Amino acid sequence: MEHVLVRTTPAGAPLAVEHGGREWLVGAEPLRWYERINWWEGGARMPRGNGRVDVEVWRVQTRLGRNPGSELVTMDLLRDQLGGGWTLRVAASRLPRNGR
Repeated sequence: MEHVLVRTTPAGAPLAVEHGGREWLVGAEPLRWYERINWWEGGARMPRGNGRVDVEVWRVQTRLGRNPGSELVTMDLLRDQLGGGWTLRVAASRLPRNGR
């Protein structure tokens, strides 16, 4: 997984993803869901005050820059509930590596 920068709407939905030095604009309605995570794999104890630990996942279809002819690429993004950062979990195989 790789950390990425995500620009969002006021409601928190992704609008654009910066990955590999390029901007990918969301070109279709994003989908959001929550997944249960195994807290014991990432830390020694369950975070204080949490009865359960979930991760917010957004599936977005993006296109490179403002090119309306650019092919849509599907990305799964995870939002860090504590710090607000974003991680790219998976992207379609056509996503260029290292910004190329």
